[in-house]
Amino acid sequence: MSFPARPVAPLLALVALAVAPSAHAVEPLDTFSARIGGYVNHFDTEVRADGQTQSGTPIDLERDLGLDQDEVIGYVGVTWRPWEQHEFGLTYHQAGSSSERRLQRDFSFDGAVYPASATVRSEFDADGYEASYTWWAASHETWALGPRLGLIWYSIDMGVDLTLNANGSQGGTAADRNVSFDLPAPTIGGSWRWTPADDWRIVADVGYFAADINDVDADVVFGRLGVEWYPWQTFGFSLDYVSNRIQADTNKADFSGDVDFVDSGVRLGVVYRF
Repeated sequence: MSFPARPVAPLLALVALAVAPSAHAVEPLDTFSARIGGYVNHFDTEVRADGQTQSGTPIDLERDLGLDQDEVIGYVGVTWRPWEQHEFGLTYHQAGSSSERRLQRDFSFDGAVYPASATVRSEFDADGYEASYTWWAASHETWALGPRLGLIWYSIDMGVDLTLNANGSQGGTAADRNVSFDLPAPTIGGSWRWTPADDWRIVADVGYFAADINDVDADVVFGRLGVEWYPWQTFGFSLDYVSNRIQADTNKADFSGDVDFVDSGVRLGVVYRF
């Protein structure tokens, strides 16, 4: 039994049009975008937590505590341009690590002393928020450029528990410590968008700031460079490298000490835009 060929050809053509990328030109700026993806990130962190009567010891989380600073995590982000030259953005990700290690040296953390050869269990969690405002002062057919105000905010929770003393006996809760603090870091810089081809867009953001805000004296450097590909009009993919470095001295009731914190890595995401 055979089927007529003529009805099949239009059907195949419609299917091809539905699944094939459409020819279009991506603009440098979106009215709205939302993205979700994976973040292959690296934390390079050193923390000093002072006690009430003595200064703490600078601790490298990876070298001293064995915390894995490399992991794959998720992230989400949105941008919104309600007016022609004004754009707002928000991005969020969460990272964390835990480890148990026998110490190679003595150190003090939040008033407790941990001797060499003792075994400690440690945890580190960071919620990262990034908010931004960009004024697109110059906007053309294939590129846009403007100043950018950003705020990077980390909510950090870190704990160190003594599980075994230096002599191998069970540790007590008197040497268990946990600190939680917020690390706000504003930045001032610029943003650039460029569409070198119909389906492609290059993005770049930079920022820097040094200030004493809410008992946090911070020096902040931020950078992002990426490429976006849109085989469809409203859906596409993004690949970018982002780096945040915060060097901060804090003198707050919940945390006194300093933090040298680098959050960097490669992000791959799926983007919906219009």
